[in-house]
Amino acid sequence: MFDTILIANRGEIACRVIKTAQKMGIKTVAVYSEADQDALHVRLADDAVLIGAAPAAQSYLVIDKIIAAAKQTGAKAIHPGYGFLSENVAFSKRCADEGIVFIGPSESAIEAMGLKDRAKDIMREAGVPVVPGYQGDNQDPAFLKSEADKIGYPVLIKAVAGGGGKGMRRIDDTKTFLEDLESCKREAKAAFSNDAVLIEKYIEKPRHIELQVFGDSHGNYVHLFERDCSVQRRHQKVVEEAPAPHVDAELRAQIGEIAVKAARAIEYCGAGTIEFIVDASAKLSEKAFYFMEMNTRLQVEHPVSEMISGQDFVEWQIRIAAGEKLPKAQDELRINGHAIELRIYAEDPAHDFVPQIGEIYDIFTADLDDPHYRIDSGVDVGDRVSVYYDPMIAKLICWGESREIALNRMNGYLAQTAFLGVNNNQEFLRNIISSNAFQDADLNTHFVEQHHDTLLPENYAKAERMEAAITALYFAAGFDRDDSFDTSDPWAICDNWRMNHDLKKLIRLRHHDDVIEAGVEGSYDCYQVSIDGEICDMRMLEFDGETGMFEINGSSHHFKISKNPDDDSINLLSNGRVLSFQRERFDADSASHGANEGQIISPMPGTIIKILVKKGAKVAKDQPLIIMEAMKLEMTLRAPRDGVIESLNHGENDQVIDGAVLLELREEEAA
Repeated sequence: MFDTILIANRGEIACRVIKTAQKMGIKTVAVYSEADQDALHVRLADDAVLIGAAPAAQSYLVIDKIIAAAKQTGAKAIHPGYGFLSENVAFSKRCADEGIVFIGPSESAIEAMGLKDRAKDIMREAGVPVVPGYQGDNQDPAFLKSEADKIGYPVLIKAVAGGGGKGMRRIDDTKTFLEDLESCKREAKAAFSNDAVLIEKYIEKPRHIELQVFGDSHGNYVHLFERDCSVQRRHQKVVEEAPAPHVDAELRAQIGEIAVKAARAIEYCGAGTIEFIVDASAKLSEKAFYFMEMNTRLQVEHPVSEMISGQDFVEWQIRIAAGEKLPKAQDELRINGHAIELRIYAEDPAHDFVPQIGEIYDIFTADLDDPHYRIDSGVDVGDRVSVYYDPMIAKLICWGESREIALNRMNGYLAQTAFLGVNNNQEFLRNIISSNAFQDADLNTHFVEQHHDTLLPENYAKAERMEAAITALYFAAGFDRDDSFDTSDPWAICDNWRMNHDLKKLIRLRHHDDVIEAGVEGSYDCYQVSIDGEICDMRMLEFDGETGMFEINGSSHHFKISKNPDDDSINLLSNGRVLSFQRERFDADSASHGANEGQIISPMPGTIIKILVKKGAKVAKDQPLIIMEAMKLEMTLRAPRDGVIESLNHGENDQVIDGAVLLELREEEAA
């Protein structure tokens, strides 16, 4: 067994690997960029080595620096995590050449499965069913268009070296094929240095079901059951669960055999995932499963499979890499219960999911000693979400004896969990798992688009009246200036008490773009809060400076509150929602913020990929003007109105800051 391993990654997966390695008594080495010098994975590891500047291309993706760090610290093995170099053939080969064990499959297996077109050919020869399509060397746009026309629309364009939804588009009509193909190729080139694509038939009601497989160097193979990863947004998974709903024991055995056959076909060693696209338009059967791709690494969603199987997959990886046999045979593995995982991303669902950056100033969690509850995260209080890396903050995982119990528990855990300081998608996730369709397991990869209005209703960003009332009372009674609350001692309460008079205040709160006026009247024993003519009778029952309970109109209500140290605002966690309120002073500047209708503003720091117009050009409302990339997301910025391009303030490949004015419009002069 290894005495020291280096983790060639960052964030939650680095923390995840470190914890298992240390549990096994193995010393761990972290690597970090200049942006990550104070990151959680650096603090958790036994040793850490600086490997370069913040951009991944100058640090986490530089093979020479990773190898040098391993040699410097005496690490005999490297765990690549997922992403970055985890499926890089050159990195696997370099490790072997340097006498360092790569905790992953052989370079031949990575190479065989690394290109989707070749992988499909191998699987087809092994008797594994694949989706109809074209995956050849001819990348001429006109030829690819003709192949798409033959297959029949809709079709899916996919980068052959891709992953994570990069370089992928659904095409519904031959008229837009060439434009979408160009965008896919550009995105694939930027992400994978390879712009080759394949085309396959698009299945109208697809489910994404994948199987966890393991192989060892002694010729043993097992699968650890299936996961459903159908709920996705922009081809990026957001909710995963295991086992997959509507898959019975007989079908599980059949598809498990197919997955093991696929792993055996390339003499696979280590952890891998066989991904299937499944036609859910009829009752599931073996014939409905089509091989999509194989990921030759640990998946982001592996915790749900760990929780139902009772196994530690990182420990399995390390033991297999050290030459040991698989810890369990197939007949020793059993499914126990149901597990669900939610990916919490730093993004703003109320504004088209634009990625967010900033400091995490507080974290609320449920009881971490609860065996049904797990958080895999790469951040702690005081850490920053950076523009340089993936915006995932954490994964929230829970287990239940059944799917129904797991969902109920997850809703309860969400009501107690929050990462404060950066906008995130937690409420969006809550809406997904609370929806009738998800509760009924009516799943497919179009789930988010089909239920968009339910998941993101018009009042998504608006405050609930009860939460606004709690916040108004919190400010009015002075609880924001007191760390304790004792209802038995009126002298201990900072509530503006005065002899012969009750508290009377008008509090203005800002929530997003809304200003809420609340009248607060009463004393520590009982208050009335009036908003828009509606009155809440309220009593503070308990409050310890963070968590508390109100009695509101006769019913009790739990909440958590955290003050933002950077401004006069609070975040309130209530009923599974995190709402941010700022005290609005009456003399505050009420001018509107942000861009006017004649400007295109950068929504966050990023890089301009392409400028689609020239100075002096006439443009129409919603016409694409600029394509920029930030936090692995390509965004198209469109014209806010008709006009003429007055100025272009930046060029292609320029890096721009948050709020930069990229382009200015003027009205077209009348003839």
